[in-house]
Amino acid sequence: MFKRILKKPITAIFLALIFGFIAGALVLWAAGYNPFQAYAIMFKSVFSKPKYLAQILVNAAPIILTGLAVAFAYNTGLFNIGAEGQYIAGTIIAAMLGYFWKLPPFIHPLVIMVIAFLAGGLLAALAGWLKNRFGIHEVISTIMLNWVVFYINNFIANQPGVQVFGSVHSHEIRDSASLLFFSKDYLRSEAGRAFLADKPFLRDILRTALSWGIPIAILLAILYWFILKKTRLGYEMRAVGLNKDAAEFAGISVPKNVFLSMFISGGAAGLAGAVVVLSYGLYISILGAHEGYGWDGISVSLIAQANPLACIFSGILFAFLRFGGQLVQASIQAPSEIINIMIGAIVLAIAVSSLLPRLADYLARKEQSNA
Repeated sequence: MFKRILKKPITAIFLALIFGFIAGALVLWAAGYNPFQAYAIMFKSVFSKPKYLAQILVNAAPIILTGLAVAFAYNTGLFNIGAEGQYIAGTIIAAMLGYFWKLPPFIHPLVIMVIAFLAGGLLAALAGWLKNRFGIHEVISTIMLNWVVFYINNFIANQPGVQVFGSVHSHEIRDSASLLFFSKDYLRSEAGRAFLADKPFLRDILRTALSWGIPIAILLAILYWFILKKTRLGYEMRAVGLNKDAAEFAGISVPKNVFLSMFISGGAAGLAGAVVVLSYGLYISILGAHEGYGWDGISVSLIAQANPLACIFSGILFAFLRFGGQLVQASIQAPSEIINIMIGAIVLAIAVSSLLPRLADYLARKEQSNA
């Protein structure tokens, strides 16, 4: 029984969480803070108000999507480390089309998200083409493309007509492009205020930027899982990732599947950028450093062990830890870096979780030798 438990993926995740919280507790204690008090504040505060739970979902949506980008590629034998650049490409598309295009509500954000998906997908597919054509490893090309898109963003955000005079950011998107459940104009109107007057729970939630972003992220996670596990395309992609020579011998086109895998992977990261801008980002800024959504996606994917469905839960966990850490910092002035240490410890524990099945096999052999 114990050996079977050790081999289950959920065991590795559970033990990694325990290890992460222990590591965080040790750091808190070494820094002179009471870890029990800090964790109590984290959990009590997060669940004390509906708007805090809503904010966690708001924060989780883009990192679920960038986590999906990394997880999908990993399942096909590729390491898309360019989710950050693909995310930025999505923000550029959303900010530009959200301001310069005039389209009806509902249609406007839908068109933007489709084009943002295409932008992120084509950027990642470029790395796939470079791998097919010149043998350039996708890790190298995607890292370099991150910086290319980073500086393209700064160039665009600095252009006359795009940049708001006297600022370092572009114009805000039109209200018709918003992904919010209720538009800002409606909430400010007399009808909106009357609608929320006797609904304190809903009113508290709508103080955040809760939008269609989280349902979109969940639906895409289900779709990506279905593609990988239930379709011929997903089977071919996974076959190429496992052994490209055997796949090619079986008649599977390796270049086509590498290209398509990177395109589908990058599309999720591009969509993440659109979700942020259309929900609460509203514009692009001249960046001094990467925003980190793509890098967070790598951690989300690792915690989920590259399972698209598990990315939903690991993304929410990641957002919970980050937001809870902010509440702890505000309450007892504990440094927020402790949360990053916890996340790092969890990812490290997941990385070495492959030892658990080996431990189970060792215990089984020992039992047999003693029998």
